[in-house]
Amino acid sequence: MRLLLVRHGQSEWNASRRLQGQADIALSEEGRRQADALRSTIEAIAPDRAISSDLARVRETAERIGAEQATFTSDLREIDVGDWTGKPIQAIVAADAEAYAGWRAGTHAPPGGEIWSDFVARVGGAIERERSSRPCDTLLAVCHGGVIRALIQHLLGLPPARIIPVAPASLTVLQLDTAGGQSGRLELFNYRPGNVEFDAPD
Repeated sequence: MRLLLVRHGQSEWNASRRLQGQADIALSEEGRRQADALRSTIEAIAPDRAISSDLARVRETAERIGAEQATFTSDLREIDVGDWTGKPIQAIVAADAEAYAGWRAGTHAPPGGEIWSDFVARVGGAIERERSSRPCDTLLAVCHGGVIRALIQHLLGLPPARIIPVAPASLTVLQLDTAGGQSGRLELFNYRPGNVEFDAPD
């Protein structure tokens, strides 16, 4: 099975470099343009079906890339960042750079936040249920940057410390073996039509 992973377009909080976690923040105008630019790529691939996080920024991204009929689920929500929700990344780093680096590496959870291993189990379980209950050749999952990094760990065994941030409205593609487990291949990462971004916001 081929798994297409699309991060939502830039949100209002992405634009101001604030962590949002599960806060329900809308797309910015730039995020809408980014999602629209990806639509023709997704239509050309023509996935068999789609699933999506149920948060507003992802729902709108799904609609704009042509996945209006996606199944929406809270299991694909971003990691809960607890007390860091809404805080500027610069302020978090200034207060405790080591804690922020640990969070990015999956080894630290903010106060009240979700543990990385629990997050990986949550989003990995959502994909595994789709694979087992409704087999298909190409599945599109519209979600969040953290979800994509967690799925790369779950499906390929690559930890988050070795993955750069996922760009808004970008496409990542995994080719998964039917046997399951960490035996897939990374086919494409962070693809955006006409644009490359190496310093994407968390």
